[in-house]
Amino acid sequence: MDAEIRPTPLDDEQVLLAVEVFHMLADPTRVRLLWALLDGELPVNELAAQVGKPAPSVSQHLAKLRLARLVRTRRVGTSVYYRIENQHIAQLVTDAVHNAEHAASDSPAHHRRPAALRRLHIGELHEEREAR
Repeated sequence: MDAEIRPTPLDDEQVLLAVEVFHMLADPTRVRLLWALLDGELPVNELAAQVGKPAPSVSQHLAKLRLARLVRTRRVGTSVYYRIENQHIAQLVTDAVHNAEHAASDSPAHHRRPAALRRLHIGELHEEREAR
């Protein structure tokens, strides 16, 4: 491998932060929450309905995701809306789910969807949302 294209070695703090991100993704409810947020921001009650969990449980998971900087919030009156923190998190979640589809099937579902639904894989959908 050419020395110019080798990744820079990671310092200890970067490694620990990356491990924390993976630790947060090691929970099925959190993965479902992040997956639901790929389409845009949602309040706790809608997220709870989408993932089939009680709102208090979902709130606890979202608080952990917020502390780990995987989601951010926006308050409107008494409602709190959650969204994915940035394109990197959206890409990480998408890639993890797509990789799981590859492990489970020779013909992953994301390869059979229209191109518009695969745009997130290259970041275009998240960029469009951020521009709004």
